Amino acid sequence: MSTLMNVDWFAAFLMGLAGAGHCIMMCGGIAGAFAGQINKSKLFIYNLGRITSYTIAGIAIGAAVGSIAALADQGLIGLRIVAAFILVAFGLYLGQWWFGLRYLERLGQPLWHRLQPLAARFRQRHSSYASLFGAGMLWGWLPCGLVYSALSWAAISGSATQGGLYMATFGLGTLPAMFAFGWLSHNLQQLLKSKGFRQLMGALMIVYGLWTLIIALRQLQLL
Repeated sequence: MSTLMNVDWFAAFLMGLAGAGHCIMMCGGIAGAFAGQINKSKLFIYNLGRITSYTIAGIAIGAAVGSIAALADQGLIGLRIVAAFILVAFGLYLGQWWFGLRYLERLGQPLWHRLQPLAARFRQRHSSYASLFGAGMLWGWLPCGLVYSALSWAAISGSATQGGLYMATFGLGTLPAMFAFGWLSHNLQQLLKSKGFRQLMGALMIVYGLWTLIIALRQLQLL
């Protein structure tokens, strides 16, 4: 199990990196606007707030789902099977072959509509590090199929600590795209948003999801 968990940390970081094009399409407007208004240290603080929200969500879902799964025999393995299917769904979504995860994004829309005005007010006070950090934390609750897919993996971690660390690692994987967005060349931005790049990353996610499913089924002695 420890080997598989080590690979899971890699999967968390890879999910963040693989979603670079998705992040630029969904959040690039925010990141690009900030890159033109504030320096790199403040942009980092803003993104640090976003990653902090991911970590808090990972702690909550890791604790809640882990404690429930522990009550049943093979509970965590069952959750791993579910997470494997979600990772395959994310790969299909990233590759633009299937858009079922958009239904998950819609579930978070009511909360985001309440938080968005507050986040905008915080962003306007970009001279303050505390305001930028707060705005970043609110930004972390933007409905996103990529984040929800990562949370499904945090859920099977089995504990609050592991769930939080998983989401923090995922957040670090998204950081290069968000932090560098304002300084990437136009050609590189177009590459990251291109259909070919998204499909390549989507295929990698599908392969990893299927591999994880096979391992979980073997642990249940079904293969």
